[in-house]
Amino acid sequence: MDPSKHESNQKKALKTMEKNPTEEFQFIVYNTMTQQKEVFKPKIPGKVCMYVCGVTAYDFSHLGHARAAVAFDVLYRYLIYLGYEVTYVRNFTDVDDKIIRRANETGEDPLSLSDRYCKEYNIDMADLLCLSPTHEPRVSDHIEQIKDMIAQIINKGFGYVVDGDVFFSVDKFPNYGKLSGQKLENNRAGERVAVDSRKRNPSDFALWKAAKPGEPYWESLWGHGRPGWHIECSAMSAHYLSFKFDIHGGGLDLIFPHHENEIAQSCAACEESDVSYWMHNGHVTNNNEKMSKSLGNFFTIRQITERYHPLALRYFLINAHYRSPLNYSVAQLEGASEAVFYIYQTLKDCQDALSQLQESPKDGKSARTTADTQECISKLRSEFQAKMSDDLNTSLILTGAFLEALKLVNNLMMMLKKKQQKQQRLLVVQSLVEVEKEVKKVLDVLGLQPLYSYAEVIGFITC
Repeated sequence: MDPSKHESNQKKALKTMEKNPTEEFQFIVYNTMTQQKEVFKPKIPGKVCMYVCGVTAYDFSHLGHARAAVAFDVLYRYLIYLGYEVTYVRNFTDVDDKIIRRANETGEDPLSLSDRYCKEYNIDMADLLCLSPTHEPRVSDHIEQIKDMIAQIINKGFGYVVDGDVFFSVDKFPNYGKLSGQKLENNRAGERVAVDSRKRNPSDFALWKAAKPGEPYWESLWGHGRPGWHIECSAMSAHYLSFKFDIHGGGLDLIFPHHENEIAQSCAACEESDVSYWMHNGHVTNNNEKMSKSLGNFFTIRQITERYHPLALRYFLINAHYRSPLNYSVAQLEGASEAVFYIYQTLKDCQDALSQLQESPKDGKSARTTADTQECISKLRSEFQAKMSDDLNTSLILTGAFLEALKLVNNLMMMLKKKQQKQQRLLVVQSLVEVEKEVKKVLDVLGLQPLYSYAEVIGFITC
């Protein structure tokens, strides 16, 4: 099947999935801004606007990038499942110091190098079954919007120009630090911001950087140059979602300075700027140290998926709460691989068993099932909705009622092998069909329903 058609079908399926009619769950999310869980209420009923900070594309993406992508893909899927019309924006940083340095090392054009790694990232995302965002803007395509916002910031007295560079004056923004709790007097120049004697305050950060020899540049009111890092997300989120939207997400490491600076810039450009919920995923650690390219202790997504099926990696990533640290270990990946093997082998056996039957099971509410099946389905729906509505507690979903449902599938298949009266046999067949549907619904929302076949995943794991 064409992957794009599969995506479209998945989104439609998520929207039409049956919820548990006997229970109502409010969707609760943890808001970094208030440091507490809150009931999710979108600004516009029925619609959700969400912006998530993407990758700086200069190399293959690592497990930390995969965790952020999968965490917010689960959120995206769950919002669709809840019936919301979601506009999901995830950016690419394709103009940055790191990209320029790597391009100089390899002798490539910086934008060509970045374009290559943007494409590689999307290959990784497809392997992990992450749905494509509504928009994937790149910095290089939004220079005009960025320049316009910088001009607004300067005109309102929050920015100043020095030798072709433009800086944001943090002293002009009294609420600086409200997201992270960081105080200006605690910021030491050289750690999170560049040392530059031209700044009015060492914590001031660059909105526009004057061009240097050999770097890509664009014309501006302040001379040839390129955007600073933080301004891009303020400009692109405003362009696609307006200054007021529902969810802004990213990794925990982006809270300060990146998201703190975004708030300052956006509020400086538009006083009414407002994000309702700030959501952040935890780090992936290696021996309890944050995994990152700068520390050199990272594994790329490709390195992992060469040894383990991408859906085993996805299972590993969602088998911990998205805000918790997740420690990388071979043992945990092996465990994830064994878990998905059991899930898909059970479903493949079920698929094979049903395909060999002469009976035609009924579809819909008229279908009769065993009492055990009805209880299992009700428990699975209830537990799934309760855990997902509690700040996406995926770590507890693939246990409990879910495993009981798989056990029931195996028990029903065993019953089919025994001689039974026609009505009893039809009841077992119908029960098998219905519990299989519920298991697949859970997998769909979690992004664990294989694109092609269960046999493909099983074959990868066992080869």
